[in-house]
Amino acid sequence: MTRPLLFASDLHLSDSDPATRAAFAEFLHGPARQAAALYLLGDIFEYWAGDDDDDPFNAGVAAELRALAEAGTAVHLMHGNRDFLLGPAFAAAAGATLLADPTLVEIGGRRLLLSHGDALCTDDAAYQQFRATVRQPAWQAAFLARPLGERRAEIARIRAASEMAKREKALDIMDVNPYAVTTLLAQYPGAHLIHGHTHRPAMHHHEVQHGRRERWVLPDWYGGTGGYLEADQDGLRFVGINQDAAWG
Repeated sequence: MTRPLLFASDLHLSDSDPATRAAFAEFLHGPARQAAALYLLGDIFEYWAGDDDDDPFNAGVAAELRALAEAGTAVHLMHGNRDFLLGPAFAAAAGATLLADPTLVEIGGRRLLLSHGDALCTDDAAYQQFRATVRQPAWQAAFLARPLGERRAEIARIRAASEMAKREKALDIMDVNPYAVTTLLAQYPGAHLIHGHTHRPAMHHHEVQHGRRERWVLPDWYGGTGGYLEADQDGLRFVGINQDAAWG
């Protein structure tokens, strides 16, 4: 029997949320050990200032991911809007592979398209402009050249401004745009979409090129709750972490 693939996102790991850190460690030593692969689809960390950040918290997460990889579960990481500066040095330390957004995988004859999801929130023009800027290699090189303390302070300023801006935005603006979803799916015949970012776990249907596709939205893990998506030859299903998974 094929070992399952597991998909999770929006863990937002930080030393200020020990419940989530503990839940993630338990997950890595439990269900993830039985999987063929684990895909973490962005916002793994609450923030990422660069691979040279010597915070022991980050090193601890890398060590646990490497232990999982060495136990036989392939580990894959995708950038999110919080940790888009995650680089090859951390991936190497974690024994993981960095993925492009989007990435296509297959299990049991089912094609699964993976994305963090923020690029699909096209109604939020201000965020998309910010995203286009900070994803530029020149911007990232200049930012990473600054002292670590300056980077941390700048990230804290950006996060505070972002939280303030969210309070002034309509909720639907911060969700994915249906046209953006169908446009993306049209480029990948027969594929179903898995993403995070919106913190609105559910399974949706979209009509694309005369066929119905599924869109699975992953939950966040704040406070040590949330969950992941499991895929095997029998299909896809949500599994809860420290709670009943009643999504979708």
